[in-house]
Amino acid sequence: MKTKNPMASWCLLALSTLEFLLAACAEGPLPKTTSLVQKWVGPLVNAPGGGQFRTVIYFGPWQCSQQLMNYCRGKCAGDGYALQGCMWLADVKMDFQGTLVRAGSRFGMTHCCCNYATLNPAQTEAARSRWNNIRTDFREQWAGRFGAWPTDTNGRLYEGHHVRDLWHGGNPTDWENILPFPKAIHQELFGLYNQCYANNPPWSSVGPDYPYGK
Repeated sequence: MKTKNPMASWCLLALSTLEFLLAACAEGPLPKTTSLVQKWVGPLVNAPGGGQFRTVIYFGPWQCSQQLMNYCRGKCAGDGYALQGCMWLADVKMDFQGTLVRAGSRFGMTHCCCNYATLNPAQTEAARSRWNNIRTDFREQWAGRFGAWPTDTNGRLYEGHHVRDLWHGGNPTDWENILPFPKAIHQELFGLYNQCYANNPPWSSVGPDYPYGK
C-alpha cells in the first residue's frame, strides 16, 4: 500500500478547497529563524468565506528529524523499497486570520531517497518535456492558490523542483511533487540527491527537530 505524507497532502487539500482548518496539520511551533535561512513570504490572500491567509516557505535542505526519517522509512517500505537517505527540503508555514479565529500550521516537505530504479535518458527527457509543457500554466495555478509564484529580489521566477526527481521516476506534473525553489539552491540539489541515494552522510542520519534554531 502506498503511503503519502499526511501533513502535506491534507494541508494542500485544505488550501485547494478553502477549508482553512490549518491547526489540524500542525507539526509543532515554527522555530525562530536565523539570518542564514532563505525564505519566501507570500502575499496575503483573501478567502472567499472571509479572512486572509499567508504562506511562508523556509528553504533547506537539512537532515531529517526523527519524525520525518520515520515517515520516509515507512513510505519506502510501504512501496516495496528500502530507505537510503532522507532530505528535509523545506518548511511550509501557513497562517489564517478571520473575524473570529486565527489558525496556523507548519509541515515539512521531505524527499525520501528510496532505492528507486532510474529511468534511461530518453525516458527522463520525456518526463522533463511533460513538465516544460505545463510549467507556465502550473505557475499560474499555483499563484491562484498561494497568491503568487515566488520570485527572487531581482524579480526572477523560482524554478520548479520535483521532490521525487524525474530521473528516479518522479511524476513531472503532480502537485504534491512540485515545489518552487530558489535557483541558487536548486542547482545544488542534484549533487545532494546523489549523496542521499548513495546512503551517504549527512542524509543517512537523523538531524535535530528544528534544523535552523529555536
